[in-house]
Amino acid sequence: MDQVMAKNDTRLGILFMIGATLVFAAQDGISRHLASEYNVFMVITIRYWFFAAFVMGVAMKQVGSLRKAAQTSQRGLQIFRAFVLVAEVCVMVASFTVLGLVESHAVFVCYPLLVAALSGPILGEAVGWRRWAAIGMGFVGVLIILQPGSGVFQLAALIPLLAASMFALYGLLTRYVARKDSSATSFFYTGVWGMIFVTPLGLYMWEPMTASDWGWMGALCVTGALGHWFLIKCYEMAEASAVQPFAYLQLPFVSVVGLAVFGEEMRTNVVIGAVLVVAAGLFTFWREYLKRSAR
Repeated sequence: MDQVMAKNDTRLGILFMIGATLVFAAQDGISRHLASEYNVFMVITIRYWFFAAFVMGVAMKQVGSLRKAAQTSQRGLQIFRAFVLVAEVCVMVASFTVLGLVESHAVFVCYPLLVAALSGPILGEAVGWRRWAAIGMGFVGVLIILQPGSGVFQLAALIPLLAASMFALYGLLTRYVARKDSSATSFFYTGVWGMIFVTPLGLYMWEPMTASDWGWMGALCVTGALGHWFLIKCYEMAEASAVQPFAYLQLPFVSVVGLAVFGEEMRTNVVIGAVLVVAAGLFTFWREYLKRSAR
């Protein structure tokens, strides 16, 4: 198979990241509604059935056959990557039902910092001391949100932190496999193997669904497929450390949904911590811009 190298078009990668965050915010709102009414595994299973069908259609169009789409020298890594993503989705949707959208994402928003921190040792991308300082500031923000040692700390707040760690790993693996595999191949493994992993749990936990909620389920399926396609294209176009700061836009997008649609509240410590995390991301992007301008 021809080797497909990751491209270096940072501007286009940023646009794909912004599109992904907007789509994911809408998707998370729908997920919160459905998971509060039905079993999480059933909701994710139906979503992945559509996702798998969609990616197989994309594979047929882009490379001509499913066999070609499945061809890779990194099969084990691609399968593991698919497992990490479907597990992260289940954990995060469960968090929505426990903590709500705003607080779940206030913690989850630290995942780009994890990607930036690990992009050096895993991907070989340069991470200077200023970026490390920004990463440290971002995690101070996370601690302010979590308030460890205080009377209001909830163990449930660790659920979105686990999801953030898993999603960071998925993002790094996506960038890594893009060095050899096309987006069609990565997309194929994400959808098909994710479906294989979650389907037994979904069938076991099956519940009847109302007609109106089937409409919401359809919207969830469409946003799920579209958002992950944007994300795969994003990592294919640009370095992980360059595009990650724009992932922070998902926090204000999803906060609007949580506050306006679900009537959630935003505590002061959550606002302060989230501002620090977002500021760390913006500083990281600014440093990347200066480095590229100097070149």
